[in-house]
Amino acid sequence: MKKLISVIFILIAFMSSAQAEKTKDAKEEIQVMFVQTAHNVEFKNGTLTLKKITPTTIFFADRPNREVGHITTEDFLKDWDEGKNSFASDPPNATLSIFDSETITNVVMVLSKPKLKGHDLSYTIRILDGKMPAAGGESSLFIDPVGMSRTPTSGAGVHRRHRRRHAIRRR
Repeated sequence: MKKLISVIFILIAFMSSAQAEKTKDAKEEIQVMFVQTAHNVEFKNGTLTLKKITPTTIFFADRPNREVGHITTEDFLKDWDEGKNSFASDPPNATLSIFDSETITNVVMVLSKPKLKGHDLSYTIRILDGKMPAAGGESSLFIDPVGMSRTPTSGAGVHRRHRRRHAIRRR
């Protein structure tokens, strides 16, 4: 658990210190990556389950916007099928890093059909690279970028506007 927490804090500190520029065009989209962490993982019949997932999903953007923040995992899932370039219409790639006392296992996959039940989040997955163990310990799921509107003018932006206002930190 200490390794997982350290990785998360290093990621947040790096992204926070990298924030420098405000957006010049309020209508532009930003490309954000997402990180979800869990205490344990299980894999069975093409379904990955993140057990005891944290209640928030971290997001961050690289140059030129350099933004970082949190969104509730529930709100992340509400946006899954929003907009013409949604994760539902074009499922994202992701890398799952599973930590144990001696090794880190990385598996690259395509995510689809998320389902949150209590503190467990399941995805249907298709493995692209690596070997998924049946179970594992503390894990981080790094989800590839998707464009998010910075304004409420897009359909997805309208739904995200109030959540992003409370979640994002800017410098």
